[in-house]
Amino acid sequence: MIIENSTSSSNKKLLGFDVKSLTANRHASYVLKGIFAVLPLTLALPVDALQVKVTPTNPKLGDTLSVEINLDNSENNTNPTVTTSKNTYPAFEMTPHHYRAFVPTTPLEKAGTRTLRVAGDGQVQNLAVNVLNRKFPVQRITLPPGKAGVDATEYELKRVAAFKALQTPKKYWNGVFLKPNAGRMSTNYGVRRYYNGTFAKDYYHRGLDYAGAAGSPVIAPASGRVALVGRVSQGFRIHGNVVGIDHGQGVTSIFMHLSRINVKEGDFVKAGQLIGAVGSTGAATGPHLHWGLYVNGQSVDPTPWRTKVVN
Repeated sequence: MIIENSTSSSNKKLLGFDVKSLTANRHASYVLKGIFAVLPLTLALPVDALQVKVTPTNPKLGDTLSVEINLDNSENNTNPTVTTSKNTYPAFEMTPHHYRAFVPTTPLEKAGTRTLRVAGDGQVQNLAVNVLNRKFPVQRITLPPGKAGVDATEYELKRVAAFKALQTPKKYWNGVFLKPNAGRMSTNYGVRRYYNGTFAKDYYHRGLDYAGAAGSPVIAPASGRVALVGRVSQGFRIHGNVVGIDHGQGVTSIFMHLSRINVKEGDFVKAGQLIGAVGSTGAATGPHLHWGLYVNGQSVDPTPWRTKVVN
């Protein structure tokens, strides 16, 4: 109606008015201003929301949360991030515009709802994820009076901490993780302990123990790069002879108490490849293999990684 009222029928050539008459026609000028006033609204329309998927659907303490993120308009070359109340975790590109971040949970946390803040390409989405409680086995250990434990060396602690903090962008593993030793499992993940009647609040068994015979083979459960080789002779008093494999994207495996090491730092190993042999070096009371699986620096339960594919 405005266009028709401000222009004659002979001037309706472009969007209802003749451009040449704009300077002479005040009403047509108002129309032009109105048209351009609409453009910013069109350009400012929100882009598509983040598409986020979290698995497993019913996680429990000790599980690894896999946060998959799809971005339809990833143009700033910056990977998304996932933030909890305590930490921020990087998301790595799986395929174009498809990213994935891992959020670890541990027995030291409380069950319940936690918020994941997913940010990417200028967009933010908050997700509420309910982590279920889980009962972990409890051991009661009595230490004789005056018994002193073995202390780790500063060198040992620094090397192991740096290894567990690795967040290599490339993903090396493929498929389910293999059992690293043929022995029976002697200690489960997450076992809590009382020492002389006092509960150790900060302790839980950070991995799986296999009661393999001394000298029995230890294999890589998944492909990766050997990023840590430590020996008792170098000061690895607690871990003993140890091998650490970087599987990529914040996922690492550590193998402790070995009697023999068959790899060196920098080697790339495939799933099933021999990396060492079971022993009792370091803080071990007998021959066994300790396998710890770490995600973004935290010890998680390796069992789900052995029973289902985490791509």
